[in-house]
Amino acid sequence: MQALEMQAEVTGHREIRLKLPYDIQQDTVRVIVLYEQAMPQEQAAAKRQFGQFKGQIAISGDFDDALPDTFWSGDGA
Repeated sequence: MQALEMQAEVTGHREIRLKLPYDIQQDTVRVIVLYEQAMPQEQAAAKRQFGQFKGQIAISGDFDDALPDTFWSGDGA
C-alpha cells in the first residue's frame, strides 16, 4: 500500500475531482478526506477583550497572607 497526498477543491455540488498520476492503474482505491471546518460567523466575532470584567472581581486584602495551621491540618472545617 502506498500513500499519496494531493490538494483538491470541493465543487459547489460537494464533489471532489482528482487527476491521479499515470502510474496508478485502474483499480479500487481508498480515499481519506481531511478538512478544516471554518468557524461560524458568530463564534469568529466573539473574541476575548482585555479588561472586560474590570471591577467585577474583588480580591481580599489578606490574599497573600499565610494560611493558618488549622487549614493544613484539616481542623478548620
